[in-house]
Amino acid sequence: MGAVKNKRMPRAVREQQMLDAAVRTFGQRGYRAASMDEIADLAGVSKPLVYLYLNSKEDLFTACIRREAAALTAAVRAGVHPGLPADRQLWEGLRAFFTHTAQNPDGWAVLHLQARTHGEPFAAEVAAMREELVAFVTQLIAVAAREANREPPPPERAENEVAGLAEALVGAAESLAAWANSTPGVSAKQAAATLMNFAWAGLGNLMDGRAWNPPKP
Repeated sequence: MGAVKNKRMPRAVREQQMLDAAVRTFGQRGYRAASMDEIADLAGVSKPLVYLYLNSKEDLFTACIRREAAALTAAVRAGVHPGLPADRQLWEGLRAFFTHTAQNPDGWAVLHLQARTHGEPFAAEVAAMREELVAFVTQLIAVAAREANREPPPPERAENEVAGLAEALVGAAESLAAWANSTPGVSAKQAAATLMNFAWAGLGNLMDGRAWNPPKP
C-alpha cells in the first residue's frame, strides 16, 4: 500500500516523493515492467497527478536518471579533499563512490543497468554523468603524476596515459559496484579497497617510471 495522501504537501516535496517511488520501482522491476499505477500507489498519489507533474513514463524515468546521476557525482566530489596526498584523494573518491552506490542500490540499478539498456535518450543521460566522473578521476590521476619524482613523459603521451587510466578506473568501479551490490557481505569499504589495491599498484609503478611494455614482435 502506498503512503498516506497529503493534499497540503508542497509540490517540490511531493515531486521528490514521486521520484523516490519511481527510482525504487524502476530499479527493482526494470523500466518496461514498472507501471505508473504502481509508482503512484507507492508514492501515495493518484496516477493523473504523476502525469500532471512529470508528463509521461519516459519523462519520469529521465528525471530519475538525472537526479540519481547528480547525487552520485556530488557524493564523489564531496568525498575528496584537495589538500590530501594523491593516493588519499583517490581512496576517498573511491570510498565515496562505493558508499553511495551501496546505500542507493535502486538508484545505481537505474543508472548502471536500466538507463543503458533502453537506448536514447536515456543512455545519453548516463553518458554525460560518466564523462563528468572520468574528468574528475583524470584530475586525480594528473595530481599523482605531478607528485611523482621522475622525468615527465612528453605532454601528448602523458595526456593519453592519464585519460586511458581514468577511463579504465571508472569502468572498473562501475562493474565492481554492480558486483558488490549483488554479493552478500561485501561492504563499500571492501570494494573500494579492492579497486584501490588493484589500481594504485599499477599507478605507482607507472608514476615511478616502471611501466609495463608489450614484448617486441
